[in-house]
Amino acid sequence: MIATRFRQIALLLLAVAISALAFIQMFQRTTGAFPVQYAIMLCAAAALFLVFCGLTARFQPYASQSIMPCVLLLTATGITMIARIDQSEGWDIAKRQIIWLHVALVLSTLIIVFLRDYRVLRRFSYVSMVVGLILLLSPMLPVIGTEINGARIWVRIPGLGSFQPGEFAKLFLAFFFAAYLFDHRDQLAVGGKKVLGLQLPRIKDLGPIIVVWIASMGVLVVQHDLGTSLMFFAMFVAMLYTSTGRKSWIVIGLITFAAGAMLAASMFSHVGSRVDAWLHPFSNEQYTKSPGGSWQLVTGIFGLASGGMIGTGLGQGHPSLVTFANSDFIYASLGEELGLVGVMAILMLYLIIIASGFIVAMKIKDGFGKLLASGLVFTMAFQVFTVVGGITLVIPLTGLTLPYMAAGGSSLIANYILAALLIVISNSANQPEPELTSDTFQHEALAALRNKELKARARATEPIVRPRVASATPHDVSEEANDPQIPNTAEEPEYTVRTGVLPSVPQVPSMPPAPPVPQIQTNFPIDTSNGGERA
Repeated sequence: MIATRFRQIALLLLAVAISALAFIQMFQRTTGAFPVQYAIMLCAAAALFLVFCGLTARFQPYASQSIMPCVLLLTATGITMIARIDQSEGWDIAKRQIIWLHVALVLSTLIIVFLRDYRVLRRFSYVSMVVGLILLLSPMLPVIGTEINGARIWVRIPGLGSFQPGEFAKLFLAFFFAAYLFDHRDQLAVGGKKVLGLQLPRIKDLGPIIVVWIASMGVLVVQHDLGTSLMFFAMFVAMLYTSTGRKSWIVIGLITFAAGAMLAASMFSHVGSRVDAWLHPFSNEQYTKSPGGSWQLVTGIFGLASGGMIGTGLGQGHPSLVTFANSDFIYASLGEELGLVGVMAILMLYLIIIASGFIVAMKIKDGFGKLLASGLVFTMAFQVFTVVGGITLVIPLTGLTLPYMAAGGSSLIANYILAALLIVISNSANQPEPELTSDTFQHEALAALRNKELKARARATEPIVRPRVASATPHDVSEEANDPQIPNTAEEPEYTVRTGVLPSVPQVPSMPPAPPVPQIQTNFPIDTSNGGERA
């Protein structure tokens, strides 16, 4: 345990040192001095982070040590790039991001301290479903719902600003999906007919995936949000595969969503524009098209390519030439100033978090915890894939943001809660098995032998029913009474009650080839009136 603590402290100090060095280098190159306001806010964030780590060591001693240092590095790198863009644009988004970081650390600390056992979340599965659906549909309300950049996924609260409730809906729906699939895993795992060597599920078991598919298509149609609909459907299919182990669910999920996406691309202009910009990004028609053209995508690609191998250096690039350089296209901004080496290091940090989460999902013995951990980790991995894949022309742009790095309080808080939940689950997964001493083995062996002896005596003392002759003589009756196989019911055995007293176990020879089972002399009589059970 001491070596574990030293390793954890070393990782935290390394993460803090790298973060501080990045901030100092960026401000020295852009403004020539480190602003006092940033220094105070960052010191407060570092203090909250150290408190979080200390309470984690106190209340979750067996938690994974690699998750939070990687999360800290990603967050610090993202805030550094946001502050760098603020210096050239005159914004204060980085300061707000640091304030949201304070809130995220406080909420994560509360989860670490008060959520000792994640299994209590299973009790509120249907409550989580209702809360998740309310959060998901709240942007459609006429008063508080707000449409920004063609997507109606924002809720505006007077005095607090806007936030994306879909970021929190994914957590509540993950709770519900994990509980539902854990309760119905045996039914959904039953196979049906085989088609091309793939065993398909039964038709009557297709109900859940059809319902989730309709809901995700509804989000796409009503809210014009391709990323959120894709994320929810992919999370459910991944958890369904984890629950049943059948590859047919993945095939069905890919086919159904591809069909829905093609239908949406042909029916809705905002989806079709993203597909056209992905297929023909460098065509003059798509580049000059407004809105929905490929100008933003092409500019991000050139910015990413201009970074080369080692980048231009923090504060020496031109990331602000791309719209949404601090949110949707922050990966391109980082690639310009950190180069291929920098973005590969960032992806490696994500890979460490994802691998740690999947290791926790494989180690945990509880089925609900396995599904919940795998669903949460897959959601984060899917977001990273869609953002990086969209900027590098692997898939169309979806509108999702890079976890822990992109500007936005909703995404930052939700992903910190996700990391805190993974830490709680990892604590249960990494707890050592209770050591069984020799006394424990002796007690269990004695209890097993005693139960076996009691059952044998109960069978031996069962009355044997014999046919009686009507004209039995006194001599016959006396012989029957003296028969040793027939118990004498005239005299009830006397019994006493003993608690906590176990008979001694004879010593077994050291290394016999096949030692016989020792006969244990019990010190208490048996009551035959209740089947040989102990009084």
